[in-house]
Amino acid sequence: MSKSDLFDVNGQVAVITGGAGVLCAEMALTLGRAGAKIALLDIGEDAMSEVSHNLDNESIDNIAIKTDVLDKSSIEEAAHKTISRFGRVDILINGAGGNKPTATTSPEKPFFDLPQDAIKWVFDLNFLGTFMPCQVFGKYFAEQQSGNIINVSSMNAFTPLTKIPAYSAAKAAVSNFTQWLAVHMSQNYSTDIRVNGIAPGFLLTDQNRFLLTNKDDGSLTDRGQTIVDHTPAARFGNPEDLVSTVVWLVAPSSQFVNGIVVPVDGGFSAFSGV
Repeated sequence: MSKSDLFDVNGQVAVITGGAGVLCAEMALTLGRAGAKIALLDIGEDAMSEVSHNLDNESIDNIAIKTDVLDKSSIEEAAHKTISRFGRVDILINGAGGNKPTATTSPEKPFFDLPQDAIKWVFDLNFLGTFMPCQVFGKYFAEQQSGNIINVSSMNAFTPLTKIPAYSAAKAAVSNFTQWLAVHMSQNYSTDIRVNGIAPGFLLTDQNRFLLTNKDDGSLTDRGQTIVDHTPAARFGNPEDLVSTVVWLVAPSSQFVNGIVVPVDGGFSAFSGV
């Protein structure tokens, strides 16, 4: 394999759930610039249209499909539209997920009072919202005898963080499922189907801003400062920090990499705090 082929994704079709999100939008843009065709799947049409417009501005071939990752028929319809448009699918990135304040402990909301519906919403979105797209697109990969799945886990899958029990548990399930599915697809369908994950460290997004910064002046909360203090890179991550790992995992250069979850965390997982 020549050096130019190591990270070649030109012509591949990448489906990205949660495609309207900040992180996934950056992945879409990077893969598109590298020659991939992009299918954005998200429940938020307005935000997704903005991402699609940005891709159009760079002449990146893309389609935006309103999709509920907790509704299998909606995912199946998105798969049909994607294949009808592009003829195939090569990459699935499961980026849909998130947390919510009502599933987060606080002095005003102790663990014992967290509502069941909020816990279920967070767990279902993160775990089932990964599991079901893998079912739908994984079936296509099995028929095609090739494919590449990237699941988005989290650093708190390795060591649970305080305050967010549902999100931590769900991301731990995503990491475990990533390993399980990698073995299952290789043993039962094709060794040319790979399943890996990434575990982003602490990136400041709309989902966690209320925990990490003070609303009045944008300064770091005690929690935010603790995170920075325990990150050898001494900062929060940026969406751009994730994309080289994603490109590597979907490119030929990683063809012997399967069933792993890669931390992209600025060294957070390596630091004991001492």
